[in-house]
Amino acid sequence: MDEAQDPTLPAAALTSVPAACVSKVELRVSCKALLDRDTLNKSDPCVILMVQSQGQWTELDRTEVIKSNLHPVFAKVFTLDYYFEEVQKLRFEVYDIHGTHSIGTRDDDFLGGMECTLGQVGQHNLPVTYRCRSLVAMAVLVVSYPSLFWLTCAPQIVAQKKMVKPLFLKYGKYAGKSTITVHAEEISGNNGYVELSFCAKKLDDKDLFSKSDPFLEIYRINDDDTEQLVHRTEVIKNNLNPVWESFKVSLSSLCSCDEDRKLKCLVWDYDSRGKHDFIGEFYTTFREMQKATVGNKVTWDCVNPKYKSKKRHYKNSGLVILSELKLHRVYSFLDYIMGGCQIHFTVAIDFTASNGDPRNSCSLHYINPYQPNEYLKALIAVGEICQDYDSDKRFSALGFGARIPPNYEVSHDFAINFNPDDDECEEIQGVVEAYQNCLPKIQLYGPTNVAPIISRLAKLAAREEITVEASRYHILLILTDGVITDMADTREAIVRASYQPLSIIIVGVGNADFTDMQILDGDDGVLRSPKGEPVLRDIVQFVPFRDFKTASPAALAKCVLAEVPKQVVEYYSHKGIPPKCPIADSSFSIAGTPE
Repeated sequence: MDEAQDPTLPAAALTSVPAACVSKVELRVSCKALLDRDTLNKSDPCVILMVQSQGQWTELDRTEVIKSNLHPVFAKVFTLDYYFEEVQKLRFEVYDIHGTHSIGTRDDDFLGGMECTLGQVGQHNLPVTYRCRSLVAMAVLVVSYPSLFWLTCAPQIVAQKKMVKPLFLKYGKYAGKSTITVHAEEISGNNGYVELSFCAKKLDDKDLFSKSDPFLEIYRINDDDTEQLVHRTEVIKNNLNPVWESFKVSLSSLCSCDEDRKLKCLVWDYDSRGKHDFIGEFYTTFREMQKATVGNKVTWDCVNPKYKSKKRHYKNSGLVILSELKLHRVYSFLDYIMGGCQIHFTVAIDFTASNGDPRNSCSLHYINPYQPNEYLKALIAVGEICQDYDSDKRFSALGFGARIPPNYEVSHDFAINFNPDDDECEEIQGVVEAYQNCLPKIQLYGPTNVAPIISRLAKLAAREEITVEASRYHILLILTDGVITDMADTREAIVRASYQPLSIIIVGVGNADFTDMQILDGDDGVLRSPKGEPVLRDIVQFVPFRDFKTASPAALAKCVLAEVPKQVVEYYSHKGIPPKCPIADSSFSIAGTPE
């Protein structure tokens, strides 16, 4: 049987985020007949998953290391976003690991690799001559045309669900009879997961001079009677009464969201040479596991069938106990929206003097009777999307950086309808009219300070915490023509706002150099306050409008709003707040808590 894992640190996750994600896919990996690179023992394999982004291969994640095993079944599950409209190139590389150090680049550590795609590969670009199915033809082709290798052997993992492919060394040479098997499984709409805590008592002692070193494996029995490894626990050394660490697994992985699907559980005594001693097994279902509620435990006899058939008074080889089971439901953005959560939209407009005199056609605030200026284009593009998620269709419209009546003092937080008691406008058209009516009454001035408005919205959003309901989430759209001048205060305000139900979208209008604005967008790292405190959540999205001048309004809206659904879910999940009217599961009801 397969070796227990030696924990290794996961590599950095992929940072580039494509467009609309169709779903998530889980990949499980196993190998057979790997090359033996070690002299005294067998290879200690580990699989690295590489993804290609912008022509560069990047390590996404890696499996655990399995000691002294040429036929490893890895417990690690790779989770990837699946994009129907994209060709997602993957590379699986198998290495023999020496010690606990990171994987080296020496050729003698490389046990083989395989390239494929996660989704559909467009082979129509290849000449007909190269559209071959024979593995021998592929091997010949990769020697002559190595750049075409991924196209010829790029199967469709998602469609095939199970894919078995030979491993190749450099230059298309087969790695002996080595193969790699990849199982793909879409994570279904039931996004629940379960947290399990197992222990055991009075296990058989398989060691002569010490006690057993037990670990537990859980397998799911598929419809075709094949067994799929779901989880492998850590090894507890020298202990017949082990308490394994609790672990989380999705319901899709555990039982395919079928409460009555049979699960096979095996207990082994770990052996560093890979020759584990079998202690016993038992069968169960997720329905039976659910009896392990608060204060209750579920106990199974760990039975060795060989002993049971030969020993008259044999009872078991120990007891395995499920001491705790926690059910969780991971809610989606639509769960919150359909549960009644409203999206409240606020726009803040830059009225500093750098925009130019609104009466001049060169001004960014110039009102052209034939086409909207950049401020209006950005406002309408984003606002029209947001208004569909707000039942009263009333939006707050604020300004900053201008001298306003009646005293014409500089304000960095004023209602553009000049009603301090009610800054809301009727629909997007009302915001447009308030903006146009405001321009002749104010004097553009400065500086460009946005921290006051962010702090104002954060305080408003904080009121939602009192309700302890997912009732209203705020989106603040800031339209500005230049780099803000109160950067330190803004960073502090954003860090405070990251704890509230608020997302911030900043659109840079005009041709200014917005390089310094990228610091507010957490894509290149974690935003921190001047004192070094990190944001709780990444809530800022910055884009320069000039990148979308020739694109449709929908393209701008799609870009700036793409991260909002994730931010909504992150906030309410962190607070442990479910939707007011959560959507019922199609498979079975889960009365759990969100995480």
